[in-house]
Amino acid sequence: MNSKLYIEWAKQYVALSNKHDLKGLEVMFLGSAIYHSDYFGEYKGSVAIREMMTSFFARYSDAHWEVTDYRGIEENGVEFDFLMTGTDAAAGESVRRRGRECIYFEPDGLISRIHVYKPDEYQ
Repeated sequence: MNSKLYIEWAKQYVALSNKHDLKGLEVMFLGSAIYHSDYFGEYKGSVAIREMMTSFFARYSDAHWEVTDYRGIEENGVEFDFLMTGTDAAAGESVRRRGRECIYFEPDGLISRIHVYKPDEYQ
């Protein structure tokens, strides 16, 4: 399939994340999806992913991701570097976190897995 389509789906995922649209995000995931973050751990299944995202947005109620370049990669994937900014409500501190995210899609557009890397893991 065309990597341009996967890139559009990844842009949609980031836009929904920036809106904190949990319902919109939830329907993007395959039921058996895996979400692995070098920052927050691994979550298996759409229910666990939804719970993690609910908790994340409660902790970082102003979280925002800035992405400048989306790249098609193997296995129906899209890779992008990001800067996440927000306020950690638990610590009362501003956060600026860089990383690289790889999103892998099924042919029907559902996300099968995501891996978020810390900068030291991909440089």
